[in-house]
Amino acid sequence: MDHSIPYHPKTEAVFPGAVSAASMDAIFARCSDYMQRRIDAGLDPARPVVLCWLDGLVSGRDLAETLLRPLTEFWRLSAGAADFQARLLAGAVTAWSVKRFDTLDETVQAVTHGFCALILEETHAALCFELRSESGRSVSEPTLEKSVKGAKDSFVETIRVNTALVRRRLATPELKLIESELGRRSGTKTALLYLEGVADPALVGELARRLDELDLDALLALGPLEEALAETPRSPFPQALHTERPDRFAMHLSDGRVGLLVDGLPVGLVLPVTLAEFMKVTGDRGQHFLVSSTLSLLRWFSLLIALLLPGVYVAMAMYHQEMIPTKLLLSMIEAKQQVPFSTALEVLGMLLAFLMLQEAGLRLPGPMGDTVSIIGALIVGQAAVEARVVSPIAIIVVAAAGIACYTLPSQDLSAALRLWSLGLLIAGALAGLYGVALGCCLLLWHLAGIDSFGRSYTAPLSEDGPGLRRMLLRRPFSALKLRDVLLKTIDRRRRK
Repeated sequence: MDHSIPYHPKTEAVFPGAVSAASMDAIFARCSDYMQRRIDAGLDPARPVVLCWLDGLVSGRDLAETLLRPLTEFWRLSAGAADFQARLLAGAVTAWSVKRFDTLDETVQAVTHGFCALILEETHAALCFELRSESGRSVSEPTLEKSVKGAKDSFVETIRVNTALVRRRLATPELKLIESELGRRSGTKTALLYLEGVADPALVGELARRLDELDLDALLALGPLEEALAETPRSPFPQALHTERPDRFAMHLSDGRVGLLVDGLPVGLVLPVTLAEFMKVTGDRGQHFLVSSTLSLLRWFSLLIALLLPGVYVAMAMYHQEMIPTKLLLSMIEAKQQVPFSTALEVLGMLLAFLMLQEAGLRLPGPMGDTVSIIGALIVGQAAVEARVVSPIAIIVVAAAGIACYTLPSQDLSAALRLWSLGLLIAGALAGLYGVALGCCLLLWHLAGIDSFGRSYTAPLSEDGPGLRRMLLRRPFSALKLRDVLLKTIDRRRRK
C-alpha cells in the first residue's frame, strides 16, 4: 500500500462530490490560512488551473520553485487535457511526490496534510503535490531520559523525522512501518514499527487491528491510545512503555517488541511490556554488568521504600511499638509529645504537601519551579517542625519515600506507586501491619491479573526458572545469546 499520502481505507467519505474549486472554497470557508490561486498553465488563457493549499503547512519556496515556475514559464500545453495530466505525472513538475485523486474527500485530506492540490476543472480531478513545510523543532538532547554513554538525540513532534531516527539505528529493510490515520477530525498519523522475522506476527496483527478499530474524534494525547491498547485500562499501572530516546526504542524493536510513533508527540510507545521493563534504563547496557546489577538492585530497593515505608511506619508507630528499637522509640515519643495530630494524619498531610510542592515545581517555569520545590520543602518542613505540627521522624519518612520515587525510571510507575502507597498508609492506620500485608496481597493479586498481549505483567518472576535473578540482575552480554522466550519471537538468536 502506498502511504505517501495518509488515507485510511475504512474512513467513510466526509465530503462527497466532484473535485472543483467552488467545492474547495465551500469546505474551507472562514479558514484564513486557506489559499487559492488561479493561473494560466503555460501562460495560455485557454488552460486555467487552480492551486489550493494551506499556508504554513506548505513551503512557499517549494511552491514557487517546483510548481509555479514549471507551470507558467517552461511548460507548453498540448492539445488535450488528458495529455496535460500525463505530462504532469511524468515529471514536468519537479515536485518529488504527486498523486491523482478523483474524489473530493481524498483531495481535502491531502491538502490538510501539507499537499498542494492542482484542480483540473475539465476532468473533475486533482493532482496533489507534496510540498510540506519543514518548520518544526529540531532534534535535541533528551530532557527526561538523560544519557551518559549513549546517544544525545531525542524524538521530536514530526513523525517522519522520528522514523528516520529509528532507521539510522536499524539500517535494514526488515524494519517495517505500517502507517494509519486516527481521529475523524484530527487525522493524526501513526506508524507501527517492527522487525520482520523477529517480532511475533500475531502481536503485530493484533496491534494493527486495535488501531484500526479505534474510533476517536481527535487523537491529540497518548491517554486514549494507551487505554485502547491496554488489556486492563482501569489499572493505574502503566501497560505501555514511553521513551523519548530513539536508541532505546530501537533496542526494544531488536528484542522483538513492537513500537508505535504518533505524529505531533515526541515520544514512542513500546509493547508488550512487563513490570521489570519499567525498572530498566538504557544506560544499563552501556555499563559493566556488575555496575548495572548493583544499580538495578538499588532501584528495586527504592521501589519498596516508596511503596511500603509510609504505611509501615504508621502501622508500627500506632499498633506495633514493640518492633521499634528502644532508643528510637524514646526519641519518637519525645518528639511526638507536643504534636496535636495522630501519626497517620501528620504523615498523610506531609505526603499531600510533598505532592503539591512537586506539582507546583512542574507547572512553574524551569528556574522558578526548581526554586519553589527546594526552598518550599525546606521552609515548610522546618516551619512545621518548629511549630510542633509534625514530628521530625514524619518529615524523614515522607522525604525518604519521595526521594525513592524519584529514583524510578518511569514517571507513570512512580505515580501508580504513590497512589498505592496512600492506600497502604490508610490500611496501616486502620489495621496495623495486618492491613499493610493485606494491601500488599491485593497489589500482587492485581499485578498478577494484568496481561500485556498474552504476556504476564509480573514476568519473569511468575515464570519457571531463575525469574528473580533475571529480574534483578543483568547478565554479561556473552550470556545473552537468546531473546526473551516470552516475546515469542521468530528468530530467538541474538548472536552465534
